[in-house]
Amino acid sequence: MRRLRGGAVVAAVVALTVTGCTEEINGSGEPEKTAGGGGAALAAAESLPVKGRSPKTGYERGKFGSAWADTDSNSCPTRDDILKRDLKEVEFTDGTCKVSSGVLRPDPYTGKEIAFRRGRSQVDIDHVVALSDAWQKGAAYWDAGKRIALANDPLNLLAVEASANRSKGDGDTATWLPPNKGYRCAYVAAQVAVKKKYELWVTAAEKAEMKKVLSTCPDQKLPSGGNPTKAPERFQAR
Repeated sequence: MRRLRGGAVVAAVVALTVTGCTEEINGSGEPEKTAGGGGAALAAAESLPVKGRSPKTGYERGKFGSAWADTDSNSCPTRDDILKRDLKEVEFTDGTCKVSSGVLRPDPYTGKEIAFRRGRSQVDIDHVVALSDAWQKGAAYWDAGKRIALANDPLNLLAVEASANRSKGDGDTATWLPPNKGYRCAYVAAQVAVKKKYELWVTAAEKAEMKKVLSTCPDQKLPSGGNPTKAPERFQAR
């Protein structure tokens, strides 16, 4: 097996949590420049359009394509890309693609240290903006390429403790926040970034909660990066 200490960074944003706020790091290891300085996340939240939640009718996971499609064409499934990015002490089954083990230190949602071992893992890859939530706030009207892109965009993906992820379900900011209060600003900023990038709307209650959380960290930056908002045409969805 080959070991990569500290995990591997893909071309997505990696957030370092410091006293409830974050510094965005791009693939080169340099801080992302945010136009207008601090407060970008709160300003972006205020700009999100508000509408009611549409029915969940017609939602299926398959409408967002096959799970963990290699939309960035690096020959690794998206799930392994995120494990390499977010875990430490990463080991591979063979080569540098299939992650066999590692440590989530810390889990952003609970603050705990979680061991990952393929086949009996306590680590999930969470869609920060749940696909069902996206479906009810605009994605039902998209073409397949955009839905597949959202499902596999590193900007919208995070390795987290499995039970915390499952307690979240398809909740939005109004209905679920991480138990780890020190991560809430970064979490809400990530949801805002994804909804802004993909032109999703929010409910009035959701926007109010986003602003409430981000008002506690007024210098919170807005994550950026990730993949294009349309997957290559070779990928198909139901």
